[in-house]
This record gives sequence, structure tokens and C-alpha cells, in this order.
Amino acid sequence: MEPKQENLIDISQFLPHRTPMLMADYILELNPEKVVTSFEIKADNIFVRNGFFSESGLIEHSAQTSSSILGQNFFASLDSDTKVIGFITNIKKIEIFELPAVGKKIISKASLISKYENICQIFCETFLDEKLLIRTEISLFIQKVN
Repeated sequence: MEPKQENLIDISQFLPHRTPMLMADYILELNPEKVVTSFEIKADNIFVRNGFFSESGLIEHSAQTSSSILGQNFFASLDSDTKVIGFITNIKKIEIFELPAVGKKIISKASLISKYENICQIFCETFLDEKLLIRTEISLFIQKVN
């Protein structure tokens, strides 16, 4: 999935994370129940070990991808100065199949399972081309920071 540059959304507009903890680059698709993100793995990433993106990095990437589904509710517009904070409240399932190498671009697809106020449960899969790297089912809590 390679969308036009003008259609990309900088995911940092929906997350409190910043370098070096930002583990997703762009939102390729976003609606109240689904998100698709991309992330290029760079050699200086804090989760790179021996030329590969680690298991911890894949899990953090999945969580950040997933949280943008709920995070979008806090932003009236993309230039909003709203600040949010989020937490993983539960990881119900993680299956890791393969680790991607430095220089590769991964694509994650997450969908909402359930939501109650600021808590949601999300199913997320991350791919390198057509190859499934990780599958997670994760619960998140996000709130506005004053």
C-alpha cells in the first residue's frame, strides 16, 4: 500500500510519543474502527538488535498503531494542541512469527474489537509485504492531559 504523499497523516499528531519512542511514521487509513500505519525501520532505532527490529519494538509498534483508533477522538483538527497519554492495560494475545530487518517498511492494520469510554480492545496485525510478522490483541486506555 503506497498512498500519495498528500494523503499521509503524521501519526505523531495522534500520539504522545516522540523520538526515540515513536514507532510508527504515517497513518495510511483511519476511521473510528480501523487504522493502517507504516513504519520504516532505521538502524539507529532503540529496538534494533543485530540488524533486526526486536520483539519489543514490534509490540510497541502494534500498541502505537492501535492507540490511534481511540486517540483520534481527542483531536478536533490535525493542528489541535491537545495532549493525550495512553497506557497498555492488557495484552490478551501476542504471536510473533518473524522479525523485520533494518531498512524494511512494515505495514500494520488494526481494528476495533470493543470500546467503553476511553478504554478499547484492538486486534492488530503487522506485515512485511504479504508476510505476517506479529498478531496482537491489546487493550488500551487513553486520556486527555491538562
